[in-house]
Amino acid sequence: MPEEIINRVANSKLVTFDLEDLYPKGERVLFDIKDWLYEGFVLREKEFRAAAKDHDWTQYSGKYVALTCSTEAIIPGWAYMLISTCLAPHAKKVVAGDLEMLETVLYTEILNQLDVSQYKDMPVIIKGCSRKPVPQNAYLQIINKLQPVARSIMYGEACSSVPLYKK
Repeated sequence: MPEEIINRVANSKLVTFDLEDLYPKGERVLFDIKDWLYEGFVLREKEFRAAAKDHDWTQYSGKYVALTCSTEAIIPGWAYMLISTCLAPHAKKVVAGDLEMLETVLYTEILNQLDVSQYKDMPVIIKGCSRKPVPQNAYLQIINKLQPVARSIMYGEACSSVPLYKK
């Protein structure tokens, strides 16, 4: 009679931590200010302020916005600040940078508030594959947060994990 197959992973205390579960819902928008610059490179304050005044900011309601300039123009800090004041009543979050920077900031805020006490002395596997844009920095932040409490930390899937830390 053949031996019964036992699923040791299902029977273990291994806990999977999936950063994708923390992904905040909402549309992400990249706001490129190059179109508000003279020839895409020169910021003229009067024209820039007029563009900000005339822009329809309501289209960013409930969205996460990353402010960037895709040209090599030198943009003064006040320009991003001015746009941010216009977006503040509408957008959920505004950051200076690209979409990856936006995701990093969002995850940083979430992970800073995350209670990891439930992982105390547990073997934890941080799930690696995701369908959502989880930034690399989020993986670094979560391992730093779990390391003081977890018994062990691995990366990947239960069937093919990479050990990273063991107390």
